[in-house]
Amino acid sequence: MSFLQLLWFVLIGVLFAGFFFLDGFDYGVGMVTVTLTSNEAERDQMVRTIGPVWDGNEVWLITAGGAMFASFPYWYASLFSGYYIILMLVLVGLIIRGVSFEFRAKSPMPRKRIWDWALGIGSFMAPFFLGVMFISMIQGMPIDANGNFHATFFDYINWFSVVGGVALTLLTYLHGLNYIALKTAGDIRQRANNVAQFLYWVLYVGLVVFALMLIFMTDFMKVHPVATIVMLVVMVALTIIAQVAAIKGKELTAFIASGLTLVALVVLLFVGLFPRVLISSISPRYDLLIQNASSTQYTLTVMTIATCCLLPFVLAYTIWAYWIFRKRIAMPVVTEAK
Repeated sequence: MSFLQLLWFVLIGVLFAGFFFLDGFDYGVGMVTVTLTSNEAERDQMVRTIGPVWDGNEVWLITAGGAMFASFPYWYASLFSGYYIILMLVLVGLIIRGVSFEFRAKSPMPRKRIWDWALGIGSFMAPFFLGVMFISMIQGMPIDANGNFHATFFDYINWFSVVGGVALTLLTYLHGLNYIALKTAGDIRQRANNVAQFLYWVLYVGLVVFALMLIFMTDFMKVHPVATIVMLVVMVALTIIAQVAAIKGKELTAFIASGLTLVALVVLLFVGLFPRVLISSISPRYDLLIQNASSTQYTLTVMTIATCCLLPFVLAYTIWAYWIFRKRIAMPVVTEAK
């Protein structure tokens, strides 16, 4: 395995981590819009908190897929063909979520509720099915020597993958609640904080179940025991920090900690996979490895140079956008359409 192969494996992990940190709270806010708000003014307030940034946050997922296509074409080909239906469901969620912002803004008051639900359902579908995909992937899938999937329904949908989907959805929901507490003014701010404090107790139970399933239903403890335990401890520690911060009203700390919990989850999955990118349940000989799934050294070199040139501008723009829209969002006054 070369340095550039390792570098791009890490960079893809960083892109997914950035996606879940940034777009994770977007999904949480979308779900909160239909579960915690009590009137149209509060729903408008929720949409305004993510309106300027949600589409930029989503680019991290597109970039991760594009980087995988260019740097690990064999990984991309096997993953996207093997998870075609699940990724289509993710895409449907992203589409109905994306169009909901435009249609609810142009719809009369009675019809806005339809697009509020589209936002909530789309915001649920994306993290849930991404969680199902990643967790079934680390369990191992029936992949042959050519990288083709021979999977049945229960290879994709099983107890562990569903727990993973629910866990990721809950993490994004909590991340969204912390973002709302940080970003809003009014009654919804305290309500979001109170619900977050309660849901952390649910999350502790979920983390225990997830950890036990990870230990007994994957080979992570066999191939990377120390790193697996460390990352599980880090996730629990960050969850405790987020809950304590929420109780003390330290909203920025709670938001950062909940985001880093999602980052820690991505690190856990990528460290457990290493040096593989796909695990075959048929035979370890059919595992897809970093060293035989990547592009040529020349391609990786060109990509690295291009990334070094473009990344500072992307990061600068992202930081600038969040700085410009840093103020809290107050609840707007909503008038009935005639």
